[in-house]
Amino acid sequence: MKAYALVLAAVLSAAAVFAQEAKAPGKTTENFDAAAVGALPKGWTVDATNPKGDLATWKVAPDANAASKPNVLAITAIPDGAKGVFNLCWTNAVAFRDGTIGAKVRADSGKIDQGGGLIWRVKDAKNYYLCRYNPLETNFCLYYVKDGVRKKLAEAKDLVVKTGEWFAISVTQKGDRIACSLNGKKLLDATDATFADAGGVGFWSKADAASSFDDLEVSAE
Repeated sequence: MKAYALVLAAVLSAAAVFAQEAKAPGKTTENFDAAAVGALPKGWTVDATNPKGDLATWKVAPDANAASKPNVLAITAIPDGAKGVFNLCWTNAVAFRDGTIGAKVRADSGKIDQGGGLIWRVKDAKNYYLCRYNPLETNFCLYYVKDGVRKKLAEAKDLVVKTGEWFAISVTQKGDRIACSLNGKKLLDATDATFADAGGVGFWSKADAASSFDDLEVSAE
């Protein structure tokens, strides 16, 4: 009986370890497939940097061409398509300082601007880091936005991902070191200490760029 109890204790201990690993503290994934269609994911909010009018409409929507079916988070209406407006959808329910954040993005339309990307260490609608790809400009850029003003930290040019094609953005940050990859290829490296503390995470587009987003993964250290 004693031997059985020892074996049972060992099994329960191993199960507890497995459960802890399965929960993967610090890792968050969101593919929007469990979210209510036509609404925002729980804990997310729509915002804008330098808005001139009404905010863009973001919502979970079914998409036959989703990066992971059936749903995406999409920008479906942009009443304020002014060139200097940045459209945001983000959450502060996930605190990110160091680690890796990634997602799939698709440029659906836009005449002034297209595409979009990730924001992280978000303090509010005017203060965050940003990495984005723009099919119209064929460039991949890393910025910070401070007090509503965007400053470029690094850029890779002449990259071709067509409108309507999914692309993957991944960002790794450790302290003030930032590295960004597009479709699995590391293209940007920078050092910046503008935002040193943990902040929220989310998605970004500019002006009239209507885009879709899927498969957000956040691994915080």
